Formats: sequence, C-alpha cells, structure tokens
Amino acid sequence: AKAVGRPLQMLVMVNLSREDRHIIDSFKKANREEDNIQNGYYITGEADFLLVITAASMEDYETFTRDFFYDRHGIQQFKTFVILDPVNIAGPIPIE
Repeated sequence: AKAVGRPLQMLVMVNLSREDRHIIDSFKKANREEDNIQNGYYITGEADFLLVITAASMEDYETFTRDFFYDRHGIQQFKTFVILDPVNIAGPIPIE
C-alpha cells in the first residue's frame, strides 16, 4: 500500500441498521465496487461487516467516510481502528 501512495490502513467495523436481505446485499455490492476497500467480510459477532481500507491520508479517509458511510442508507454506525503495524499479513495456512 505504501508503494502506491496509500500508507494508511484501517480496520472498520460496520453495523447495519437492521438485518434485512436488501440492505445486506446492497452493502456487499457497494463493498465490491469501492476501490478504497481492500478486503470486506460479512461476519458474526459484534459487527455485521469488517472492512480493510487503505487511504493516502487521514483527510482522504475522512472524505471516504463521508461519501461511503454517511450518504448510504442502512448503516447504523461504524468504528475505525487505524493499523499501526501490520504484524502478520497473509501468513501460511496450516495443513494437516
């Protein structure tokens, strides 16, 4: 990410306003179409989705959040965790 001018990476937990098939499908589609989202996961637990997002700067990320989260219906809240140091990226999958 740094080599292409996007040194910031964030993990973002997203909660949808309700469990509705159309809202979920629409959010999945938006994830696939958004270049800033490196990885997106539909998950169980505390959040509905976990996203890995890259940005050129915090200003760039703020613009992304306004465009992607605030203008999109069906999102209840999102929580951002800035990655300080990616310790283990795409480690090996154990094979038994």
